[in-house]
Amino acid sequence: MATRRVGPAFSMIEATSSARFTGQVSPTRPSRTISRRYLASEEGDTEWSLACWDRESADQCRVGSDDACGIDDYGFDMGVIDWLLDGDPAIRWQVMRDLMGASADDVAGERGRVEHEGWGARLLAAAGPDGRWDGGACFPADYKGGEPGQPWTPTMHTLQTLQLFGLEPTSGSARHAIALVAENCRWEHDGQRYFDGEVEPCINGRTIETGAYFGVDVTAVVERIVDEVLGDGGWNCEAENGSVRSSFDTTINVLEGLAEFERATGAAAEVSAARRRGEEYLLDRGLFRRQSTGEVVNPGYLEFAFPYYWHYDVLRALDYFRRSGRDIDPRLGEAVEVVRSRQQSDGRWLLDHIYPGRVHFDIEANVGAPSRWITLRAMRVLDWWDNAS
Repeated sequence: MATRRVGPAFSMIEATSSARFTGQVSPTRPSRTISRRYLASEEGDTEWSLACWDRESADQCRVGSDDACGIDDYGFDMGVIDWLLDGDPAIRWQVMRDLMGASADDVAGERGRVEHEGWGARLLAAAGPDGRWDGGACFPADYKGGEPGQPWTPTMHTLQTLQLFGLEPTSGSARHAIALVAENCRWEHDGQRYFDGEVEPCINGRTIETGAYFGVDVTAVVERIVDEVLGDGGWNCEAENGSVRSSFDTTINVLEGLAEFERATGAAAEVSAARRRGEEYLLDRGLFRRQSTGEVVNPGYLEFAFPYYWHYDVLRALDYFRRSGRDIDPRLGEAVEVVRSRQQSDGRWLLDHIYPGRVHFDIEANVGAPSRWITLRAMRVLDWWDNAS
């Protein structure tokens, strides 16, 4: 029996996951569930016992044995889950929550490691004494231009990444970091306090999301951004320069911010209405097509990157709709199939792109290599879609 260190789980738990994560499962096939049991040793290591059974017949067999039940025929490979679980705590806790159905206590235990281990701990340690990352809000203090791409080391991008990692907002490290940012960080635009936002809705959407997630009152920024919705339903950072057409990139940043604000504070009629208009903007375009001609707006929208920072792609949009609580909409279908078509024969997804620019350290290092972040996000999107459909 394989042994893997997963987290401080000192009791047996059982988690089940739909067999439909990684591929289309015919509705005529019997429903099959994967069960994973964890047996924690005194040292905190966890032994894994896998079992698979057909719910209709309740016939049980040992996965990997000679009489195994043909699990591969169901488009689900436990090896992919094992590979994901070999990753950073930021990956593992989300796999446990979103793909394995682990208990809340076990998920919380693994999530707690983000603060102290791996990528999360490294990002927290990269903050300056005053709480800012690389000395700035949107740009590093020493930024003079001329670098490849855009620097991703300042405070805005780092806070977003910590949120994506799932740093517990009530943790001591998070509270300390956010207090310092609120006190010391100012926007380069005009010296505005960080959580007061600035003028661009793409930046303010991310400020709302980070602030709401970490427990900061960002109501004033929300009120401003709700008033800035354009006639076609979305938002555009170029509106201050006269643009009247929305941008996919700006719109997804605002939508994620408004959704996080409503999760933190409860639904508000004006905010919900603005969010629905923004969602309709994306849905009317199938998440990646021009409404006028049906052409793909930007081929980059069909490429998957992580971290994605301010950039839009259809996987990011689908993960937003998965979390939004909105009913399944058939206009998402083509984008879902784009994600499904990118799955490799081994059940994983590849990293298509890395946005160039200064970083604290590499998270996903190699374009064209299997990506845990893309695989996790694609699997949970397909699981959501296939089960709801």
